[in-house]
Amino acid sequence: MELTDDKQSLINVEVAHGTPEKQLIISLKVPQGTTASEAIELSNIVEEFPAINLQKDIIGIFSKPLDGKSRPSPEEYVLEEKDRVEIYRPLIIDPKAARLERADKKKNSRTQAKVKGKSK
Repeated sequence: MELTDDKQSLINVEVAHGTPEKQLIISLKVPQGTTASEAIELSNIVEEFPAINLQKDIIGIFSKPLDGKSRPSPEEYVLEEKDRVEIYRPLIIDPKAARLERADKKKNSRTQAKVKGKSK
């Protein structure tokens, strides 16, 4: 896909990805009719995040996954002005399990603090 065709109007879009260490949003002007997959390719974001696996990672538009079922696939979704294409990284732990783990740690630290306070 060429970006130099003056006859074709351009739209503004963003491609975003993040890790705990680094977050990046790349702004692009792309021709109308560009798909989410094409925008990812044009952004070169994979060069910044080599761990991205476009065959496995979920891709969405503003937190709505492009799953090819209830919504088009990234190859089918035609971008609109100001769309943000997001590449989601796989979850390491289920969010519910992570919350429970944090709550348990907090509870245990409170219990330990009370025990230490009584032993003085």
